[in-house]
Amino acid sequence: MSSKLFPTFLWLDDNFTNIICTFAHRMKPMIIEDNFLDFEPFEEDGSVLLAAETSWRGFADELLELHYLKGAQFIRQLKLIINSGEFYPIAGENEIFSAIGEKCDDLDNLLNAARKAVEHGYRVYILPNPKSCRTADFIFEKKGILGLYDLKTVYGKGSVGTQLLDSIGQTNRVLLNMQSDYNARLLAADIKTYFESNLDALEVLIFKGKKVLPVNRIQVQSPDFNRVFRKRYEK
Repeated sequence: MSSKLFPTFLWLDDNFTNIICTFAHRMKPMIIEDNFLDFEPFEEDGSVLLAAETSWRGFADELLELHYLKGAQFIRQLKLIINSGEFYPIAGENEIFSAIGEKCDDLDNLLNAARKAVEHGYRVYILPNPKSCRTADFIFEKKGILGLYDLKTVYGKGSVGTQLLDSIGQTNRVLLNMQSDYNARLLAADIKTYFESNLDALEVLIFKGKKVLPVNRIQVQSPDFNRVFRKRYEK
């Protein structure tokens, strides 16, 4: 660096110096805040992240919070919920935990789907409905992976499309528990419409007898989806 620059620096007036100091002072809190966010402590458990210190606010608030979270924060919230201490194991059942009363009108329907989920390797947490917001029915856990599912039990032969669209706003994963001989071609069309209508949709999980058929967006976008799905469903 040339020595000629130093005299120039010495000639700077007090006003310019004050501007530089003020700018540095205003930048300092931003740098501290960024560093704080980068190093916020988390505890890792498999694929799930949990905040080191998180207080439980009750189901109504914690379930509502899920509507505003995505990605790792969403999974962290699911982890908080299942570890809240609010769930109890259902007598006579394996890997099924509930936070609803035994007098719930929909309990038999929920248990029917939950038992099938357990047969396919899931641990099931049955969620309450606090009425303050639209909520899902289950949290499924399998090999450390968590998912939030809204249950739709299918009894008729033409209602899946309406049921799938009704789930929008509750969760991005839907469980279809098939209790009828639903037409495979119609079902494929209903699922495709659901993914097209809900850009946040992640999965439609289908229980049919002893089979489990997961369908995701990538599969639906394939030009061969209808043919491949029908083959899997009717097999």
